[in-house]
Formats: sequence, structure tokens, C-alpha cells
Amino acid sequence: MASPILANLTAQVAQNVAVESSAKVLIDGLAARVQAAVEAALANGATEAELAPVQAEVDALTASSVELAASVAANTPAAERR
Repeated sequence: MASPILANLTAQVAQNVAVESSAKVLIDGLAARVQAAVEAALANGATEAELAPVQAEVDALTASSVELAASVAANTPAAERR
């Protein structure tokens, strides 16, 4: 019979991975929308210098998403990766 402690831990890990994956989708979507706004502003005459602070935020969101994905992958048991 499986240990209830191990079963609870396994369930919690699965829940955390699902939540973290959802967070990554949210972060990626937000970064993409802001990036599209930056590109539209550039196309309409804004300069890269004017948009540098916004681009820095897009870059930070993207880096955060990459870090989150790496953390989830590193902490997901191989049997759960597909």
C-alpha cells in the first residue's frame, strides 16, 4: 500500500506544476502583447530610445518565463514529462 504522505506529496507536486505552467502561459501572453504594442509604436514613428523602458519590461517578462519554465522542467519527475 502506498504511503499517504507520498501520495499527498505527489498530488501537490502535480498541482504546483499545473499552476506554474499556467503562470508561464500568462507571462508569455503578456510579454507578447506588450511586444506587439512596442512594434506597433515603432511602426507609427516612435523611436527605440523612447520605447527602451517598455522593451526592458518585455525582456524582463521573457526572462522570467524562461526561468520559470526551467524551474518547472528541473523539478518535474521524468515520468511526468511528455
